[in-house]
Amino acid sequence: MSTTTIRLPDELKARVAEAAKRAGTTSHNFILEAIAEKAEQAEARAGLDAEAEQRYARIVESGQTIPWDEMRRYLEGRAAGTSAQRPSARKLAQDR
Repeated sequence: MSTTTIRLPDELKARVAEAAKRAGTTSHNFILEAIAEKAEQAEARAGLDAEAEQRYARIVESGQTIPWDEMRRYLEGRAAGTSAQRPSARKLAQDR
């Protein structure tokens, strides 16, 4: 395990110490968990961005999409547990 030194402003150091105390852990562990959580968030965001790019590329390639209002009705129906007809994709509307 490597060591990294960080400089914390006194106010932040005090906030971390208080938060760690409330969480029943040490400041060191609290900081490690915060860094790990932030890294996980960044990785999740990168994954979502990559998925969005792949989906958009498929839309551009196929030229087909489903209007949001139709998809929303479908998803709301599914979430409510009702039988909802799945919307079908159609040619992407072109900007005029």
